[in-house]
Amino acid sequence: MKPGMSLIKHYLQFKDLRTEEYAYLLARTAVIKQRFKNYEKYTPLVDRTLAMIFEKASTRTRVSFEAGMYQMGGSVVNLTTGDSQLGRAEPIEDSAKVISRMVDLVMIRTYEQTKLEAFAANSRVPVINGLTNEYHPCQILADVFTYIEHRGSIQGKVVAWVGDGNNMANTWLQAADILGFTLHVSTPSGYELDPKVAGVSNTNCVKVFKNPLDACRGAHLVTTDVWTSMGYEAENEARKTAFADWCVDREMMAVAQPDALFMHCLPAHRGEEVAADVIDGPQSVVWDEAENRMHVQKALMEYLLIGRIG
Repeated sequence: MKPGMSLIKHYLQFKDLRTEEYAYLLARTAVIKQRFKNYEKYTPLVDRTLAMIFEKASTRTRVSFEAGMYQMGGSVVNLTTGDSQLGRAEPIEDSAKVISRMVDLVMIRTYEQTKLEAFAANSRVPVINGLTNEYHPCQILADVFTYIEHRGSIQGKVVAWVGDGNNMANTWLQAADILGFTLHVSTPSGYELDPKVAGVSNTNCVKVFKNPLDACRGAHLVTTDVWTSMGYEAENEARKTAFADWCVDREMMAVAQPDALFMHCLPAHRGEEVAADVIDGPQSVVWDEAENRMHVQKALMEYLLIGRIG
């Protein structure tokens, strides 16, 4: 840790915050969302600037962070590798030292977690993970908030993850460990979740199933993701074959709890990882889930820049 950086709090993966911090953030999100719905002006981040750095393409991440920052009274600088030195061999450490002298907060969506960590280690301001190959903490924060909004506390509940043992699955495992629920995981052979990547040694919070139907049995929330994440497009055809039985359909939802919710971080491919009558059906909350990215990120940005309110 460099001099003067000891008080900076980053959000690079879900386990960067403690259980009580999540209790505060989730409650704060509800307040901020209600203000938004009531058209109440709330601008605590006036004169603050967010730099958004994209090495991976984005729709929801960009719109949710950009709209959220503007709603909170701040401004946004949007950078991609095509229009900055990030894609032209400048060391990530140098980019971090320069950019963080000019803005108050940085959100990065990139490939390797190590690149994000190198940036944060050289940044004077908080850094947020907008997605890496290993983790997607802002999405899981939104998903947990969405569950609470619809069904109450997630503690003690069962979340079923069906599909790839990817960045979403890693982050769900961290969330299960911190927030006290059980993660049921079913992935095709060769695409397993690796608890070492998630950094979770608590085996009580996760159960692995070969059959995805068994993973969904008794679940309060069933969730999935695309079969081929960004950066793995070359594996697309092989994955389509391997994942054929891991489509969340009505049969899987039928063995879950009667009031189970379905979530998907989007974009979705109907007929691949989820059946159209599930994602467009009455148990699906994917549109609330997508909107809630903006609200949880507003609470997160406020917390990283200002600290607790009240």
